[in-house]
Order: sequence, then C-alpha cells, then structure tokens
Amino acid sequence: MEAKTPDDTAEREAFYAAIEPESLRALWSVMGDIITPEPRSACLPFKWRYARLRARLLQAAELITAKEAERRVLILENPGLKGQSKITTSLYCGLQLVMPGEVAPAHRHSQSALRFVLEAKGGFTAVGGEKTVMRYGDFVITPSWEWHDHGNDSSAPVFWLDGLDIPLVQFLDAAFAEGYGADQHPIRRPEGDSLARFGANMLPLDHEASRPTSPIFNYPYERARGALEALRAKDEWDPCHGLKLRYSNPVDGGWAMPTIGACLQLLPKDFRTQPYRSSDATVFVAVEGQGRTIIDGQAFDWEPRDIFVLPSWREVVHEAAEDAVLFSYSDRPVQEKLGLWRERRGNR
Repeated sequence: MEAKTPDDTAEREAFYAAIEPESLRALWSVMGDIITPEPRSACLPFKWRYARLRARLLQAAELITAKEAERRVLILENPGLKGQSKITTSLYCGLQLVMPGEVAPAHRHSQSALRFVLEAKGGFTAVGGEKTVMRYGDFVITPSWEWHDHGNDSSAPVFWLDGLDIPLVQFLDAAFAEGYGADQHPIRRPEGDSLARFGANMLPLDHEASRPTSPIFNYPYERARGALEALRAKDEWDPCHGLKLRYSNPVDGGWAMPTIGACLQLLPKDFRTQPYRSSDATVFVAVEGQGRTIIDGQAFDWEPRDIFVLPSWREVVHEAAEDAVLFSYSDRPVQEKLGLWRERRGNR
C-alpha cells in the first residue's frame, strides 16, 4: 500500500485552515508521509575514523576535566539527524575519554547504556557496587537506574564507545537522572563476582530476576573472540553475516539488554556477504582486520576502532580484506518484542 495524497481544492484548503486552530488535521492529507510501504528515515550511512575521534577527545581533555564535564564525551551525531544527538532515530552513540587519575562521577539514569572498550590499559568502571577492569573489546553493560562511575588508575588514557537508548527513552517521556553526590559509589562485591555467579552456564539456586537486563555486566572480549574462533572450525558461514553471535542474558537466553541488541561477528579473509536488509538501524565498530562495507552502493573502508552506521532497511554488503571482527548494536530487541522486526536476504 502506498497512500496517494488527494489533490487539494480551494474548499479542502479552506477546511484544513478552519480545523487547524482546533488542533485537528485531516489524515488523508498526510497518510502517505506517516504510513509508508517501507521504512523512510532521515538517518544516513556514515563512518567516523577512530584516529580523528581520538585526536578530538584529547583536545577536549585540555579544555575540560572528566569531573567538570561529568562525562567527557563527543557525540557521534548522524549527519541526517543534525542537532538531535542521535546516531539512529532510536539510539545514541558517543566516544568517552577518561585521562589518568580522573574519575567520571557516580550517577544513575533511566536510560540503559553499553560500553565497548576501544583503548585501555587499566581503566575501570563500577556498576551497582562491583568494579571491573576495562580491556580492549570488552562489552560492558550499565542497566537502567543503576549507580555507576568510571575511573582511570593507569598511566594511559582510556577510550570507549557509549551506546544508549536515550532517543527511545526520550520519545517515551520516561527520562530520569540522579547524581550520587560523591565521585564513586561504594564497592560492595569483589571484582568478577557477577561473572562467577552467572557466567558459567549456571545460576545461583534461588536467583529471581528483578530486571530485564543481564546480571552479567562485563562480557570480556577474550571469551567472545574465543567462541568465534572455536566455531570457525565448523566452517558454517551464514551468507549474510559470516559467523555472528549475540550477547545474551544467562537468566532467560534473551538479549543481554531489553532495548539494545549487541552482537559480535567474524568475517574470514576474502569473505563477501550476500546483500542484506533489516529494519533495525545498526551501529558497527571494527574490532579486528580491515575491509569495507557497501551500503546502498556507497562504500566505506574500515580498520580497527572505526565506527559506522547502517540505517534501517538499507542494503548492506560486508567485504573482509583479511580476517575481521565487527561489534554491532541496534534496537532489534524492541522491534522483536513489538512484532516489528523484519529482514530480507539476497537481492529479492
């Protein structure tokens, strides 16, 4: 179905003008714009070079401290969504820097957040009273309304990607935030506690899920990368994804986060995926290797730590010049819960 807007007449235009002060609008005059045969978004494909982002953040570090900024972050704003602080229509993306000796003060908010570590030699994040060291490629979760702070006790700067559902929560008018009042929230559990309790295909006997987010908040890259490498031996490559795994919640097997779906995929050298479309706009981070991604005929070369965005329902093809690993996140869990998610494989 593609609704065609009826032709305007003098009488119709007079009617529209008469009802406008009453906060009314004729559906037939706008139906083609709000009920579309396929997704229609202002979101554009785009790529950010990590080297450039890193340099800009180091410039920012000369201008403002992590404590003064609360979070020293540069937002990766989609060029089709200028002024909206969005990388897709439903998701936010930023790059955060914590310099040696700094602490990003403790706070909490109703938005759910993920961290994907891009450069670290000893920095840490603390979530809900447990501290974890941040290492390259780690996927770290901050659940909704959980106290968290970040710090850097190493001698080198720490950089990571922040992915949040800010636009979605904002759309629902459900945004709340609160400062803790001190730089750091008290540590109540030893490092590795959540992984020991929930990360060995086991659960505490009397565990009852109290929230939809995974009780594991750090998924180490070493483990995830090892899983991909072990599965490589099966030589069972999905034609559209290579070998792709999703981060899951050990309690129910669902997505690790209720509003954001995160994945890690391996593309072997010289692998070219078949054309693919899906309704979830997706943010990608190149973790290993080099290659390029072609979105609706537009090619984007990438190397480790580069970030690029794939809008909803755009045709995508990945090409790996060497063994490559991509991290990605999207709003697929929300779309699946609402029965909205779709995909199309191949050129059909």
